[in-house]
Amino acid sequence: MEAVSARKFRGYNLYMPGFNFYHEVQVRYGDLDPQAHVNNAKYFTYTEQARVAFIQELNLWDGESFMDFGFILAEAQMTFKSPIFFGQRVRVGVAVTEIRNKSMIMEYVIEDSDTFEQLATGNSVLVAYDYRGRKTMSVPDAWRQIIGNFENRQF
Repeated sequence: MEAVSARKFRGYNLYMPGFNFYHEVQVRYGDLDPQAHVNNAKYFTYTEQARVAFIQELNLWDGESFMDFGFILAEAQMTFKSPIFFGQRVRVGVAVTEIRNKSMIMEYVIEDSDTFEQLATGNSVLVAYDYRGRKTMSVPDAWRQIIGNFENRQF
């Protein structure tokens, strides 16, 4: 699936205010539970896919070595609003809403791509992490600036 920066569509993206980026995800048969809708754990997989696409879109990670990624997931939360079904077109909006000394907050909205119905909302805390040194680190100023420019806000 293709990641799309909503920055190209400022003013057009009326259904996802506050989100400058979204990523379409494919609902796979294997994502379903016995009730024939997407298992709630897969919602976290969808936000993970969108989070990685967002970070790559901003060139904060080249997709190669995880040792060079620099963030580790510390916390994730999801509010489920509506079931997702096989074949449904779904996209995930991603926004960084806060950058602290060693962490940042990402917000998500999962919605139907055709009707714009919100299916879930969530957030996560990502901690800046030096994998080689096995310790947390301050969020680099360069990342702060890149994310701030993309989100059109100062962190």
